[in-house]
Order: sequence, then C-alpha cells, then structure tokens
Amino acid sequence: MYFPYYIAYMSAGFVISIVVFIWALNSGQFKDQQRARFIPLESDLKTEPVKASRFARIETIALFALVGICLSCSIAVITFALMKAVK
Repeated sequence: MYFPYYIAYMSAGFVISIVVFIWALNSGQFKDQQRARFIPLESDLKTEPVKASRFARIETIALFALVGICLSCSIAVITFALMKAVK
C-alpha cells in the first residue's frame, strides 16, 4: 500500500511547519500583539517604505523556493497514490 509514503509525507510537512514556526519566533513575527489588533483601525499610517536588505531578499526567495518544493512534493505524492490505487 501507499501508507508509508503518506506517513513520510505527513512527517516531512510537520517538520517543515515546526522549522518555519521556530523561524517566526526567532525573527520577532509575534512580538507586540497588543498593538497588532488595532492596526486596521488606524486611519493615518505614515510609514515610509522599507528598503529590503540583501538578506531579506535571499530569505524571501528561499521561502518561495521551499513553498515550490513542498507543492511539487505534494503533487508527486498524490499522483503516486492515485496511480497505486488504480492498479
């Protein structure tokens, strides 16, 4: 059956989720939660656009690459499972 592939797929997704969550904690994505809920209510946000650093651009590209790899793995696992189920 294809259950070992499904378990490996789910394990990989869980590990990737934990890694991304730890990255978010370390980079400060969850700080200042008290202010965050009032941001949509502010009418005059006078902030200048922030120029992205080289590291931020590389980090963004790496995250998009990770998403692309995960989507291609998802498609591969689903295709493999469907092909095994048809036989």
